[in-house]
Amino acid sequence: MILIDTGARAHELPARGDHVDPSALAEATGWVLKPEGLCRGEVCRPLLGRSVADADGWIDVAAWADALGLLVVSDPAYDVVAVVPSAAEHAALDGRAPALELADVDGRPVSFDDLSGKKRVLVTWASWCGCRHELGAWQELQDELADLGLGIFTVALDDDPEAARPWIEAAGVRIPVAVDTGFVTAERYGITNVPSVVWVDEEDRIVKPPSIAPGDDQFRDWTGIDAAVHHDALRAWVRDGALPATEAPPARTDDEQRALAERRVAHWLFENGDEQAARAHLETARALAPWDWTIRRGGLAMEGEDTFLGDRFLAFWQEWEDAGRPGYGAT
Repeated sequence: MILIDTGARAHELPARGDHVDPSALAEATGWVLKPEGLCRGEVCRPLLGRSVADADGWIDVAAWADALGLLVVSDPAYDVVAVVPSAAEHAALDGRAPALELADVDGRPVSFDDLSGKKRVLVTWASWCGCRHELGAWQELQDELADLGLGIFTVALDDDPEAARPWIEAAGVRIPVAVDTGFVTAERYGITNVPSVVWVDEEDRIVKPPSIAPGDDQFRDWTGIDAAVHHDALRAWVRDGALPATEAPPARTDDEQRALAERRVAHWLFENGDEQAARAHLETARALAPWDWTIRRGGLAMEGEDTFLGDRFLAFWQEWEDAGRPGYGAT
């Protein structure tokens, strides 16, 4: 069985039908079955009478996931399974910034957590968005506010690092630039469109949830958003601690969470050469989360479609416009 974990990492596990080897599962995920429940480090989830293993100790993946509050998406033909936190697990973070350890375009580890203890901003972009041209603007803002204690961390939501590489190299920036091929950032921080930003304070609390914030005004006629509004608010927060009025984002739903798992299965299938099966999972993801641009537009990029002037994108854009631009909150 191939298990795609909550960090979008794929693990090949010995399996007997729907059950997997407990040692291999523990090595892949850190969760160990003990008398007190499923434990990882000092954290244990009691099973409360539920059984997750057969007589030989092999773990039923569906029961294991349920005990941990995870949702499961699978492709039986390939015996590939993806798990993501349920909406309730996502909500349990209660405003704390989730851990985010990724890789740069060359595969070297980079971590948003390295900026913990200071005001920090998470900036998401993608090669399939005009915001691919805006890295330089974020570097300028970092240069302006670095001495006041701000750290800016950028993440490209792209299925292939090579898609992001030309824009990273052209910008020549010094701020961290990660490439998130599993869209872990989107899941953990509730990102549904780019360019989105999240503000995190010195105590690792999310003080400004995801909102649309272009780095500059290159595409203002298209987006209808003035970059200066966000940047001036950011300056006020960094200098004086003043936070703009914000609305809490809608609570994530299990369908939205499952959509991201479907997307990960689709990505795995594309990588392993079955485009037809991959497209089927993408269509399921689109149906589950119809206004999630990381799936709708990002999925078009995965399929090799034109994400700027292609017919499918323009049809989606019009559908979204007619619906009142759902999910497109600016600062």
